[in-house]
Amino acid sequence: MDLNRLIQMLMRMFLQKAVNKGVRSAADYAARRGKTPAEMTPEEREQERRAKDLADKAKKLSRLGRRL
Repeated sequence: MDLNRLIQMLMRMFLQKAVNKGVRSAADYAARRGKTPAEMTPEEREQERRAKDLADKAKKLSRLGRRL
């Protein structure tokens, strides 16, 4: 394998992880609606948990779609 392809592969892996981390942070912030967990009511915490579960399912489905 030549050096150029190796560098491209490593850059792609790094960029993918960075994008996923950024998307997760934004999704967490949106699920909390800008509040800290201490400020949230039990209903809001449950809604946040459901939103995170839905985001995880969407992520899994997108991975499956890419494989197909």
